[in-house]
Amino acid sequence: MPSSVDALSNLPLRDDLVGLHPYGAPQLDVPILLNVNENTHGVPADVHAAIVEAVAAATQGLNRYPDREFTELRKNLADYLGHGLTPDQLWAANGSNEVLQQVLQAFGGPGRTAIGFPPTYSMYPLLASGTGTRYVTADREASYAMTPEATARAVRSSGANIVFLCSPNNPTGTALGLDVIEAAYEAGEAARAIIIVDEAYGEFAQKDTPSALTLLPGRPRLLVSRTMSKAFALAGARIGYLAAAPEVADALRLVRLPYHLSAITQAAANAALTHAATLLSNVEAIKVQRDRIVRELRGLGLSPAPSDANFVFFSGLEDPHRVWEGLLEAGVLIRDVGIPGSLRVTAGTERETTVFLSALEKLL
Repeated sequence: MPSSVDALSNLPLRDDLVGLHPYGAPQLDVPILLNVNENTHGVPADVHAAIVEAVAAATQGLNRYPDREFTELRKNLADYLGHGLTPDQLWAANGSNEVLQQVLQAFGGPGRTAIGFPPTYSMYPLLASGTGTRYVTADREASYAMTPEATARAVRSSGANIVFLCSPNNPTGTALGLDVIEAAYEAGEAARAIIIVDEAYGEFAQKDTPSALTLLPGRPRLLVSRTMSKAFALAGARIGYLAAAPEVADALRLVRLPYHLSAITQAAANAALTHAATLLSNVEAIKVQRDRIVRELRGLGLSPAPSDANFVFFSGLEDPHRVWEGLLEAGVLIRDVGIPGSLRVTAGTERETTVFLSALEKLL
């Protein structure tokens, strides 16, 4: 159970952590959970069986340490991503958050700066604080867009050593143009900045939205992070990864904990990757409901942001907290991200989406 604020103040906490709050959304017992962008479709039966079989086999050798280099997993991830990637360009850890933490441990730290573009993923400043990295921010344009010119200007003026670009962005769901990423990379040349493109929701992107993976050749300071929590419905397994130049993986080996990926984690991930096509069929079903939410929210007079993710951020609410509470009373939990007049909802199953939309319409 988390310590009370008063008790925490009695401990010799680092100065830069005083007053911070841990990351986390409400964990409530509600029939319909649409607040943390999980894959609401669960793991298909045949994939579940494959994972159980692989994990059972892995338990036979639990008296031994796992493959420290997670060789099979890196090969499977490279095959899954394509784009001519090789296993030595892949790195994995316990969720994309640990991947990002390792990047900050290797390239951030005291005397170095990371930059983010809020509203964006709230873990970036927390990860920076945890590694002693200074965190600065730059404004987005109207409708949460980012232009190449403004992005380059912010990167140059900050002198940032690490640049966080989230695409599709959390919490807005908006995607970045490749020209923005290219501009950030070029602007970071003087500081030899690491450019991280966080594509946690990449599999949900619209058909005409390209991945930053296409920009990797010839850019050794560009990193593209992904996760198996969303499209692969493995949020509980904690598997994240990145693709980059081989030397980036070598740098992360310097800071990773010994044998950081358990044999069970590797077995589950490898089994899921062999059934990627089955899992990604659920992605298409989720995208249908996401696009439905966008259409129907517009019909209710609200302003949903264009979404390339498995969630929809929408504005135009006079009292978002009242709406959030009303939905909760109706058995639907969504996310209040603290942006005035706005809320965020994960795209659920067809039934869950229908319940959400009906309850929202009554509240409005």
